[in-house]
Amino acid sequence: MRILWIKSDFLHPTSRGGKIRTLETLRRLHARHEVHYVAFADPAEPDGPARAGEYSSFVYPVPHTNPPRRSVGFALSVAASFFSPLPLSITRWVTPAMKQQLREVRATLKFDCVVCDFVTPAPNLDSLNGCVLFQHNVETMIWRRMQEHAPDPLRRAYFRLQAERMFRLEKKSYLEAAHVIAVSDADALTMRDMFGPREIRSVPTGVDIDYFRRPEPACPGPDPESDLVFVGAMDWMPNVDGAQYFVREILPLIWRERPACTVTMVGRAPLEEVLALGRSDSRIRVTGTVPDVRPYLWGSQVSIVPLRIGGGTRLKIYESMAGGVPVVSTTVGAEGLDVKHPGNIRLADTAEEFAAECLELLSDAPARGRMAEAGLHLVTSRFSWDRIARDFEEILLGVAQCVE
Repeated sequence: MRILWIKSDFLHPTSRGGKIRTLETLRRLHARHEVHYVAFADPAEPDGPARAGEYSSFVYPVPHTNPPRRSVGFALSVAASFFSPLPLSITRWVTPAMKQQLREVRATLKFDCVVCDFVTPAPNLDSLNGCVLFQHNVETMIWRRMQEHAPDPLRRAYFRLQAERMFRLEKKSYLEAAHVIAVSDADALTMRDMFGPREIRSVPTGVDIDYFRRPEPACPGPDPESDLVFVGAMDWMPNVDGAQYFVREILPLIWRERPACTVTMVGRAPLEEVLALGRSDSRIRVTGTVPDVRPYLWGSQVSIVPLRIGGGTRLKIYESMAGGVPVVSTTVGAEGLDVKHPGNIRLADTAEEFAAECLELLSDAPARGRMAEAGLHLVTSRFSWDRIARDFEEILLGVAQCVE
């Protein structure tokens, strides 16, 4: 097949779950098919276009830089967004240059399949008719949950506006697309109920088993040892909310019984709200971007996923399991994954329950061992990237045959 793959950004540095999922899928597709990759290129991240040959045959970078948060440029984009029918998270990725690039490449070459990776770049296309929409999240649900947990009326009103705009965009995109690929059966069911797509199928999250497998003896790292570890991009609002929720409501309950309990938050570009958590107590460590998350997983006793706002690939859970680390998560944090409480994961949705699950595992080494073994067996037997990519490829081949 000749595949046109459209995304808002390049895949290096690979700092988010969505990037990892796309990268591992595309590497395997690229080995068997001709992949043309179109994305915005940030001059501050030259590795993106430079390394795109790892997963694509032809690359079409469109120069673009979004202003950072808390800058004048960002404030202006927020103000301008009030006059747009699109949510702010989308308008920042819609430009005349990208629209023109997509028109040119599609006019020049015939593609067997066109994949729009996330709904984010969709407004740059004249239409998603005949395309595959690869949707890692139910974006509308994320905004609605942010509205639900917003701390004040002003932010609740803003998140409600963004949710309404995202719903309209998602519904239009789902109805236009020839096929929608979700990342879980639960997401696919939600998408079907909310938007009524023509065709939809889920392809589950995968994990690189060999990469995350714990070495024996354990690999020493940059002093990563802590009781609890929370891995995720710390500039993504669901993770920021989860970090704040854990420190403010769950961790004090744990400290009552284990005053020396430590937690390390590992993830790129932590916002000030997350950095402030690390400054508040020496038992809380915020690393920022690290070259390798594995030593922090291997050096912890329990991996925590205290999310109240869900969505996404949830790679952190399968990566923890592949690393032999037991996981405590909220139901939202593990939503859509084929996991079972209490065998291969512990699920808890109140602060008291979450603290109790962490305390039990921290105090019971045999229980940690049994959970770690069960989690590793789950991901090893069912969720290798090779298997996931084959399922993805099967969908694209089916769409290509319909186009012909």
